[in-house]
Amino acid sequence: MTILAGACLVIALIPLFAVLIYVIGQGIGRLDVNLFTKLPPPPGLKGGGVGNAILGTLITVGIGTLISLPFGVFAAVYLSEFSSGKVSRWIRFATNVLAGVPSIIAGIFAYGLIVATTGKFSAFAGGVALAVLMLPTIIRTTDEALQIVPQDVRWASVGVGASNYQTVLKVVIPAAMPAIITGVTLAIARAAGETAPLIFTALFSNFWPRLSPQTLWNQPIATLSVLIYNFATVPFQAQQELAWAASLILVFMILLTSILARWATRRQIY
Repeated sequence: MTILAGACLVIALIPLFAVLIYVIGQGIGRLDVNLFTKLPPPPGLKGGGVGNAILGTLITVGIGTLISLPFGVFAAVYLSEFSSGKVSRWIRFATNVLAGVPSIIAGIFAYGLIVATTGKFSAFAGGVALAVLMLPTIIRTTDEALQIVPQDVRWASVGVGASNYQTVLKVVIPAAMPAIITGVTLAIARAAGETAPLIFTALFSNFWPRLSPQTLWNQPIATLSVLIYNFATVPFQAQQELAWAASLILVFMILLTSILARWATRRQIY
C-alpha cells in the first residue's frame, strides 16, 4: 500500500511539473526588462511587453481582495462563534454551492450588476466578479481555521473576564491567523488566473491603467489572463510569444504569493 500510495503521488505530480516545464520552456526566452515595462505591440510587430496587464491584474485582484476579505472573515466569525447549529448548516451549504458555481456565472452576475447598469467596463466590475469567486474560499477556510482553535483557549479568555467580543477579536482570530492567511492566499491564487469573469467585466485595454478612482470605475483594464486568451489565438508569432511569457509571469506571481503566505504563517501563535 505504501508503494501504491507513492505511485499515485508521483502520477498526480506529473501533470503539475509537465505544465510548469512546458510554460517555462516556452516563455523564458521572452523574459526581459521590456516585458515588464512596455505596452503590447500592434498585431504582427515584434517587441513590446505586458506591463499594463501585470499592473491591471494586481489592481483587479486587489479590488477583489479588499471586497471579499472583510465580508468573508466576518461571515466565518459569525458561523463559528455566534450562529446556531441549524442556521450555520444552511449557510455552510449555501457557501459550498457558491464555491461550485462556474466562474463565468460570476462574470455574468457582475456584468448585469455593474456593467449593464453603468454602461462601462471597468476594473471595479472585474474586482466585484473576482470577489464573488474569492468569497466562498475565504469563508470556508476561515470557518475551519476558527473551529481548529482549541475550546480551552476561549474558556481561558472568558475565565479572566473577557467578553465574547474581546475573546473573538483578541484571542481566537489571532490564534487562527496563519490558517486564515493561507485561505486568503488560495482565494487570490484562484482569482488571479480567471479569464471568463474579466472578459465580461474588465474587458481589455492596450494602454496603461490610470490609478484614479474615477478611471478604475469607468474604463476597461488589461489583465494577464485576458491577454493570454487574446494573444494565444492570433496567427502572429510575436503575440503568441507574449502570451507564453505572460503565462510564465502569472505562474510566478501565484508561486510568489504562496511563498509569502508560507513565510508569514511559519509560526503558530497558540
